[in-house]
Amino acid sequence: MEETRKTHRLILDNRNRGSITGVTEVLSFDENRILLETTQGMLTIEGTGLHVSRLQLEEGEADLEGTVKSLVYTEGKAGKRQKGSLMKRLFQ
Repeated sequence: MEETRKTHRLILDNRNRGSITGVTEVLSFDENRILLETTQGMLTIEGTGLHVSRLQLEEGEADLEGTVKSLVYTEGKAGKRQKGSLMKRLFQ
């Protein structure tokens, strides 16, 4: 649904479980950092034991687990990056 993709919402429970809408792309992730492109700009999530537990880019949704230490938004899109989504690059 297109309206879901436009709305950006971040819900964080006890700094260890989160739900995010308005996700347009997952640019990178590891256990210490997740970098997302959202409808409201770039979102960097830093912490420990981070894991993207559910990702549905068609719906613009992602769930995460782990200990969140910081959330930082930056304006605009990522700088130079490889063409294609992360999922496409992972399964090439």
